[in-house]
Amino acid sequence: MGGWWSIVAVRAPALAVGALLALAAFAPGLAAREFRVADTQPPDYPTVTALELMGRLIAERTGGRHRLRIFHSRQLGEEKETIEQTRIGAIDINRTNVAPLASFIPEANILALPFLFRSVDHLHAVLDGPVGEDILASFERYGLVGLAFYDSGARSIYNSARPIRRIEDLKGLRIRVQQSEMMVEMMRALGAEPVALPYGQVNVSLVTGLIHGAENNWPSYVTTDHYQAARHITLTEHTMSPEVLVVSRKAWDELTTADRDIFRAAARESARAMREQWLKLEQTSRRQAEAAGVTVVTLEDRSGFEEAVRPIVERFAADPPLAALVTRIRQAR
Repeated sequence: MGGWWSIVAVRAPALAVGALLALAAFAPGLAAREFRVADTQPPDYPTVTALELMGRLIAERTGGRHRLRIFHSRQLGEEKETIEQTRIGAIDINRTNVAPLASFIPEANILALPFLFRSVDHLHAVLDGPVGEDILASFERYGLVGLAFYDSGARSIYNSARPIRRIEDLKGLRIRVQQSEMMVEMMRALGAEPVALPYGQVNVSLVTGLIHGAENNWPSYVTTDHYQAARHITLTEHTMSPEVLVVSRKAWDELTTADRDIFRAAARESARAMREQWLKLEQTSRRQAEAAGVTVVTLEDRSGFEEAVRPIVERFAADPPLAALVTRIRQAR
């Protein structure tokens, strides 16, 4: 056989490869993709190492087609900024606390309600069960896809002025809170003056006296050196708002169904690994603060604090669907 048949036979493999490449350029999920991931924490923080694990799992399970490029240490901005970038698709994946999401996702607001969770075990029962799945699913209405929850511990109040042993001791103190309407109202209800600041500005604000204190978990208190300037911490444990891993709708729509399953499974596995790391870091951080001479106050009675914020809880959970969600959370075992 010769002539043009020979030419077709020789060129057929090349034509097939070209067709596949053209198809990959237009078919979602077939082309290799690097996903930009945002995290505000330093490189050795449990959320960042968990994202690295997720990236390794995804690269392995997609045969190297998909990879994560992690921008830690606020390289892509503070949480409020990265959330907006994720919603428009400029950032593909974002690890953020639920509190900044609360400005447009009511269900996220519920998870940040003060004194909602009885204990860390209660929090895990909620996040790992049907309630957690329903909350993650609710994000899709707002341009984000929820993959998994990471731990963030219990948040407590620390300051440079004095030990806080009762609610009256907060009066007149300027306390940094997350950029969240509910967190601002909560701190005001407790008698302090709330100052909403980006996370990266807290340390210099403590050192210069712009604020007296802040509220956060043990690892954030210690790894940022806040404990060097704010030497009094009171274990109010007023919120246990978790971290959440979200994907932009744009990036998610580019994935095949099989790849979405890989991403979701990898995120859940990274969350389990993160939880183990988090517990160890909490214990280490507390020991480091105590060894440095920080005054640690454990409240014998939180009822005054809880009563002060009760109107906030009732207002933010006023809509029947949200009130039902609060009921489900409180009933979780």
